[in-house]
Amino acid sequence: MNRSAPTLAVLALLWFAQEARAAAPTPAPAADQPLSAAAAGFVQYDPAKVLGPDSCTKCHENEMLSWRETPHFATFETLHRMPEAKAIADRLGLRSVKRNDECTKCHFTVQEEHGRERVIAGVSCESCHGAGRDWIELHADYGGPTVTRAMESSEHRAERIEKSIAAGMNNPANLYLVARQCLACHTSPNERLVNVGGHAAGTPDFELVAWSLGKVRHNFLRSGGTVNAPSSPERLRVMYIVGVLADLEASLRATAAASQKSTFGIAAAQRAARQKRRLYEISQSVQNPHVTAALDAALGARLKLHNREAIIAAANEIGKQAYEFAATADGAQLSAIDPLLPTPAQYK
Repeated sequence: MNRSAPTLAVLALLWFAQEARAAAPTPAPAADQPLSAAAAGFVQYDPAKVLGPDSCTKCHENEMLSWRETPHFATFETLHRMPEAKAIADRLGLRSVKRNDECTKCHFTVQEEHGRERVIAGVSCESCHGAGRDWIELHADYGGPTVTRAMESSEHRAERIEKSIAAGMNNPANLYLVARQCLACHTSPNERLVNVGGHAAGTPDFELVAWSLGKVRHNFLRSGGTVNAPSSPERLRVMYIVGVLADLEASLRATAAASQKSTFGIAAAQRAARQKRRLYEISQSVQNPHVTAALDAALGARLKLHNREAIIAAANEIGKQAYEFAATADGAQLSAIDPLLPTPAQYK
């Protein structure tokens, strides 16, 4: 729905007043049990379809070398030795950081073999791009056994990406597919983990551009495979907006999962409120139907307990609009948001 700027501004002011009252959820009755991650809609992958990071090395050697220098890689050897991690596990009644879903879901790559799950790496390729069994061959097929990536036609590339996504790959050709993976963990969407375990309620300063262009950047393909290239200004603009949309979606899902007025629910609602403000700020700088539709959905969802259906419906709509925005946005038309982008000095 298109609105004039004055009407949108009035609605935003009304919403800000509403959010000041609603950001801290009110208590729920004991029967109001928390949603599971699956029910809330968080992104997951099937350990039975995980191939492991070595399956990517043949074609992405430089990316793998870059990954080995990141905290994502290091967590496999370090996290279970950290006193803070052990303390959280103890409070949750867990014997091992590496042998329970509450820790491994975000901090490790889990593979299932012969019906048994085991941790095989830290946060790795498939943590972000999806378990590879069903799509890795599609992803690596450039048009035939003798056709290289450089020889691939644009028509075949588009078809290859479409088929890979349909088979479960989170391909960065659509930035939202990867962004939602980041936020599925960086919002810590687990009420027990936060309220009982004392885990941080998400990464407060996470922002997609800053966190993607720092230590974890691995853009070698754009330069022919030799240089870890920075993203263009056009892509950064799209990435920033997609990041806000994905953060808002994940924060809403976390808010919907809250069953009581405590650290988790309050932090999730407050984070969702911050992302709504950022989306409103974006809407004042650019005219885009997907941004407008996402903002409409966000403004219609009160951040309170007993409102799960409305909040999840809003999150679903925002996710849909984020995907469409990432697929269609022209970064060259988004220069008005440049003042909102983090600078290279702020990259993590």
